[in-house]
Order: sequence, then structure tokens, then C-alpha cells
Amino acid sequence: MRVDIDAVVNGRNHRLSVVPSHSLLQVLREDLGLTGVKNGCEEGDCGACVVLLNGEPVNSCLVLAVEVDGCEVTTIEGLSHDGELSHVQQAFAQVGAVQCGYCTPGMVLATQALLTRNPDPTADDVKAALVGHLCRCTGYVKIVEAVQLAAEFQRSEGVTMHE
Repeated sequence: MRVDIDAVVNGRNHRLSVVPSHSLLQVLREDLGLTGVKNGCEEGDCGACVVLLNGEPVNSCLVLAVEVDGCEVTTIEGLSHDGELSHVQQAFAQVGAVQCGYCTPGMVLATQALLTRNPDPTADDVKAALVGHLCRCTGYVKIVEAVQLAAEFQRSEGVTMHE
């Protein structure tokens, strides 16, 4: 049995026929080919599968695809526009906050949501926003620097962070 849902994914309307027990993670990766969403633990513990659901970060492994009917979903693939990286993506690259890159999409999306709510986060704000994002490669110092640099980019250009 399948259920039809309508969702806006990365700014594009989609009508999807999904298995009711499939997670949003499964549908994004398997049905839509959006492999920037990573399958890390399937238990909501690592943050590798974070996407924005109506602008808020969620672990897509814990959300059933049928729950996103009528919603907007943004994955890492939806942040760049016309071949230009978003401020957050630029900052992560510039600071060197990317090592193996597996956890990066989820952290970038969580950062996007943070900067939408708080354009001038402290280091403690950044750490709180990234709780639940596990990275085995870094000590998180560069990641916090990248988030604060993205905030500087935003403020210097008077940009409001929207997908």
C-alpha cells in the first residue's frame, strides 16, 4: 500500500507515492536521489540526516514521509542558488570546518536555521544549536568558527537567512 503526498522539496513541488512506514530520509535519498542527506544511525542520535522541515531542523530518519504532506523540505542540495554556495556553505569551506564531510550537510542546515532565528549567535548559542550533531573528525572548533563567520557574512551584507 502507498499513500500520495504533496511536498515542496528544495523549492520544487513534488507529488510522491510513499510507503506509509518509510521515513523522510528514505524518500529523500531513494525516491528523489538527494544523497546529501546522510543515513548515519537511523535513531536520531547523530544529526547526519538533518533537513529543514518548514524551516526547522529535524532528523529525517525520525519523521515519517507521510507526515510531510503539505510541508516544505530543504536539503543541503537546496541551499545553493544559481551555482553559488550559501553564506553558510561558503563559511564552512573557508574556515576548513569540513573534513570527511559526512556530518556537514546536517550541521550546515542546523546553522541555516540558527541564523534565521539569531543573526548574531554566541559560541554557546552555536554549541546549543548543534547539540545532537556528531563529528568524528574535528574538535568542533572550526565548526563554531564557521557558524560565526556565516553570521558575519550575513550581517555585513544585510542578508536575512532564508532558504
